[in-house]
Amino acid sequence: MKKILVIDESNLFRDFLKSKLSEFGFEVILGVNGLDGASKLRREIPDLVIMDYYLSRMSSIEVLQQKKADPNAAAIPVIMASAKVEKDKLLQVAPYNVKKFFTKPIRMDALVDAISSILGVELEIDNTPSIIDAHVNDEIMFIEIAQGLNKEKIELLRFKLTELIDLYELKNPKVLVIMSSIDVGPEESIKLGALFSTIMSTTRAKPNHVKILTACDYVRQFLDDRDNYTGVEVVGTLEHAMDGLLGRRAGSFIDRESRTVQQEFLQTSAPKSGREETIETRFHSERVQDYDLATGGDAVKVAVVDDDFVIREMVKAILSETGFQITEFENGKRFVDSGMVDDFDLVLLDLMMPEMDGFQVLERLSGDGPMRPVIILSALSQRETVVKALNHGVKSYLIKPLKPESLLNKAREILKTSF
Repeated sequence: MKKILVIDESNLFRDFLKSKLSEFGFEVILGVNGLDGASKLRREIPDLVIMDYYLSRMSSIEVLQQKKADPNAAAIPVIMASAKVEKDKLLQVAPYNVKKFFTKPIRMDALVDAISSILGVELEIDNTPSIIDAHVNDEIMFIEIAQGLNKEKIELLRFKLTELIDLYELKNPKVLVIMSSIDVGPEESIKLGALFSTIMSTTRAKPNHVKILTACDYVRQFLDDRDNYTGVEVVGTLEHAMDGLLGRRAGSFIDRESRTVQQEFLQTSAPKSGREETIETRFHSERVQDYDLATGGDAVKVAVVDDDFVIREMVKAILSETGFQITEFENGKRFVDSGMVDDFDLVLLDLMMPEMDGFQVLERLSGDGPMRPVIILSALSQRETVVKALNHGVKSYLIKPLKPESLLNKAREILKTSF
């Protein structure tokens, strides 16, 4: 049995890795800080170390230096993680047998691939296409599920929800489960049961505070047939779900100061605790923010699709200091026909354009697999327009004329990128 030492100061992150790695048959040893980790490194001589860059009582560099000086431990490979990755950090740790450097939150499939490659063992995970994401706003937990149900991601969701409850100090959470882009049948009953059991047991929400947005008949039947879900409401429209949870009309408010549509389902609150999220429910194939020591990572690619030259120039100026690679398109048709749609990490999209409008672009994007993050830039602020955009998977909606700080903050929020 191979040993893996995990050195991290987050209880949740340590427990998460121990739970998952133990499933693969590894013996998992936990270090709660730099000093504790260094002691266990000397005593246990693990086959692999997974450690955070920022440690107390002894820095990660000091731990690595001690490891390098110990002939029994010097050759042990290291996987390092950090909420922020800078080139000087990569260069600093490279001489200490650090094989991979991940940004936090770490994507499980990428970590498993790295462990498999470094230790020379075959590890298998459920690769069923699935998008599971969760965030909090206005005391509501939003859980989005699309494409399919994946065992690994359902397990990750338990830790993600636990973390959100802690970060946002939720006492009596309300829960909206958005399953509008999924269709499952009886063959998925075990995973579906695991999903709803995870949501209900982890959030401890009252059944009448849980809404399931879906058009899938089997999901409705599954819940109706089980007494433990009595009180959980299945709804067919987002407006119905939000009205039931908030007691007021969804999408009907606009912040005139920031020119931002104030919709609870489009925004993520800042954690009350001030700490960062560490659990990632997406896989490596869905987001590209890893840093390999050999390459240093690629720049974020942004598409600006707007027929207004002034808006395109303004967006370029606003994002000029971020290091983003920005590509302009004069209208939706040119964007869709470019053959580059899948190359972008973020799309800034106008709704009113000649040849192909923004809604037609959204239909094409949502039909081509996982929906990439989209920010709508539009002068249209009617409630119906905003809700229609959301139903296409839009992440945010900014009202023209744009305010630079609103656009920059929204891009940061969606991409979770450190500038």
